[in-house]
Amino acid sequence: MSLSSRLIASFKHAFAVDAGPVEPTARQAEVIDKLCREIVRRGMVAPALMTLETSRPLNFVSSQAIHFFDPLVSAISDATAHRELAEFLEQRGSVEYIGGRLEETAGEAESERTSIGDSESGKRKVESRE
Repeated sequence: MSLSSRLIASFKHAFAVDAGPVEPTARQAEVIDKLCREIVRRGMVAPALMTLETSRPLNFVSSQAIHFFDPLVSAISDATAHRELAEFLEQRGSVEYIGGRLEETAGEAESERTSIGDSESGKRKVESRE
């Protein structure tokens, strides 16, 4: 095998990117769900999704920034949760998972609100008939 063919063979997959779906560990999923519920509770789903999508190429850099600020963050909150989030963000496909989970959480909250609203309006109708 010539030198050029060996170089071509070695570089063939040098820049290959695994874009497959990423599955978090149980603890990482718990942290992500907690984060998503808080974003939905505050009504910040659209800005959060826009930020996720625009910062998609920087997910690894974001994870390193979380690691960098870990000593500061650990003084005021749960450091292990931040480490779990940072470790998850180091993987390609993590932004897609978080965005999908955020949309699912928002959909669940919306359906819960509509079901509560429907049951309350039904109670009002019954009360008004009496």
